[in-house]
Amino acid sequence: MNIMQMMQQAQNIQKRLKSVQDELASQEVMGEAANGAVKVVCDGQGKFKSIKLDKELLNPENPSDVDDDTVEMLEDLITTAILQTTEKATKEMETKLK
Repeated sequence: MNIMQMMQQAQNIQKRLKSVQDELASQEVMGEAANGAVKVVCDGQGKFKSIKLDKELLNPENPSDVDDDTVEMLEDLITTAILQTTEKATKEMETKLK
């Protein structure tokens, strides 16, 4: 195999890798806990997207006492904490790899 063939093969691999990364980024994967009371969505690359909490999880005896704003606030707080942690971890990894 000559150098031109090797360069072409490397370019093809890069294109394929980019294609797979784009495909994974557009996919959604969901995980559940507590019989679906907690649902988390990530993309195909494992990046956190969202969390949904069931009112029954917060007040099993009387879920109707939990208002929608409370659930939304908790989901937002958890989302913010996860995204901040992910960003810190990414920066730390980038620093270590330099």
